[in-house]
Amino acid sequence: MKYIDLHCDTLLAAFEKEKTQINVMPEAMIDVERLKKGGAVAQFFAIFMLPEAEKNNSGRMIPEDDVYINKLSGILHNSIQENEKNLAFARNGAQLEENLKNGKISAFLTLEDGRSINGSMEKLERYYDMGVRLISLTWNYANCLGFPNSPDEELMSKGLTAFGKEAVERMEELGMLVDVSHLSDGGFYDVADICKGPFVASHSNCRSLTPHPRNLTDEMIRIVAEKGGVIGLNFAPGFLGKDIHNSDSRVDDMILHLQHLWNKGGEDCLALGSDLDGIGGNLEIGSPDQMPRLFDAMSKAGFSGRMIEKMAYENAARVIHDVMK
Repeated sequence: MKYIDLHCDTLLAAFEKEKTQINVMPEAMIDVERLKKGGAVAQFFAIFMLPEAEKNNSGRMIPEDDVYINKLSGILHNSIQENEKNLAFARNGAQLEENLKNGKISAFLTLEDGRSINGSMEKLERYYDMGVRLISLTWNYANCLGFPNSPDEELMSKGLTAFGKEAVERMEELGMLVDVSHLSDGGFYDVADICKGPFVASHSNCRSLTPHPRNLTDEMIRIVAEKGGVIGLNFAPGFLGKDIHNSDSRVDDMILHLQHLWNKGGEDCLALGSDLDGIGGNLEIGSPDQMPRLFDAMSKAGFSGRMIEKMAYENAARVIHDVMK
């Protein structure tokens, strides 16, 4: 089964392990060798912005934001240069299809936490020019774009900044996907009001099943679906089980979340956003070559072959074609 994964943190894993490529990296959850084995046709590679506190306490020199962004982007491009037979950069749907025709995995570059934009539309456009095609507006801290998810109801209710609203409009004009994973509830509704077309939650699950503020309410699921967007199933234990402190990521719980997404948003909103290399715990699916376990479980749970194809590949591909330029 071919599939598209909307989120991983493998570039961060390579950076932390001082690797220059991700073609073969057994010490990480994902590498190109296992993506090929698992049937991946596209992987979204996030540049995760290290929190300032972690940068200060890491015990080693961490580059400034744009130097760091260029370094992680360079790891991806090094990997492509060294493995042109299997991996190719992609910026839009046409390149996705061309790479698929040539038997290559499409590598999409994303930014997790838009803080480095730093209130500059010029910087946003510069990231577009370097190939970034999705931005998770926030991580777990406020930035120039808006406020993050939080158990604090007051913080959770805060929305996008004035610049954040302008940036979302510009992202849609440019052809960059707006990603609401990690965003506050107030920010989510601002994005929903602003975006004329699809936006995504690249790696989020269902809050009614797992009461974590990173997950989406039923109303949010419906809105993403109505906008033509998709929600990437996150494999993190704390976003899957009934207990947010759970350490087991089970395929059975993934099925429950997919069924709930289907019930509340319809089959066209289903997608994958594994978050591999950004999560820990006891993972029943901890690498791309294990992805068939999910598709087999979906089939046993009553999902049709057509629906599995849509969840695994077609829904995300549609959004890529609809949004990216």
